[in-house]
Amino acid sequence: MIDHARDLESLREATERLLTAVGKVDNASVTEPSRLPGWSRGHVLAHLARNADALVNVLEGRPMYASAAARDADIERDASRPLDVQLTDVRQSADRFQQAAAAPADWSRTVELRNGVTDAAARIPFRRWIEVELHHVDLGIGYELEDLPAEFLERETDFLTERFASNPDVEPVRLTDGTRVWRTGRDADEPAITVRGTGPDLLGWLAGRRTGSALTVEGGALPTLPPL
Repeated sequence: MIDHARDLESLREATERLLTAVGKVDNASVTEPSRLPGWSRGHVLAHLARNADALVNVLEGRPMYASAAARDADIERDASRPLDVQLTDVRQSADRFQQAAAAPADWSRTVELRNGVTDAAARIPFRRWIEVELHHVDLGIGYELEDLPAEFLERETDFLTERFASNPDVEPVRLTDGTRVWRTGRDADEPAITVRGTGPDLLGWLAGRRTGSALTVEGGALPTLPPL
C-alpha cells in the first residue's frame, strides 16, 4: 500500500539534499552541461521547478502541462537564470507542491499525467521523489546512484521493471542484485536472459542513466529499453 504522507517526507528530505548541494556551486557551473544530452544544469533545475508546478496541476485536476511545446519553452526560458534565482524557484515550487499535497483529498482517485498516462493520486509524491533523486544525479555535482536511499533504489527498480513488463519490444529478462529478483519485458514462461549487477547499476540501466556495461548478462544480449 502506498503511503503518500511518508513519501512526501522522503521527498522533502531529497529536495533539501539537492538544494544544499546546488547551493555549493557557482553561477558558471549552472551553465555547464548536465549529464542529460542537450541540457545544461540550468535546464535540469528549470525542469525540476516546472515539474513541481505541473504536478500541482495534476493533483488539482488540471492538465499537467498546457502542451508539450509549452513545457519545453518554459524550460528553455528559465534555463539561463542565475543560481540564486534557480534555487529560489526550485524551493518555492517544491513548497507549492507540498502545500497542494497536504490538502484533504481522496488519495485513491485516479489522476492523469502527460500523454494520457494515469496513476493513483497516492503515487504522485513518489513520482516527484523520482524526479528529484534522478535529476540530482543528472546534475553531475557529486551525487551518484550509489548515494540514493536504499528504499528509493528498491522502489524505483520495482517501478521501472513494472513499467517495462509485458512490453512486446523488450526481451523477457530476469534481473538480480544477488538478493532480490525482478522480471520485466514481454511475457514469457521463463526469461532466457538473466542480468546481474549491483542495485545502482541495475537501476542506472533501467533508468537510462548507465549503459549496462557493468552488468553481467547470461543467455543473450542485454536488451534495448525504450526511452522513458
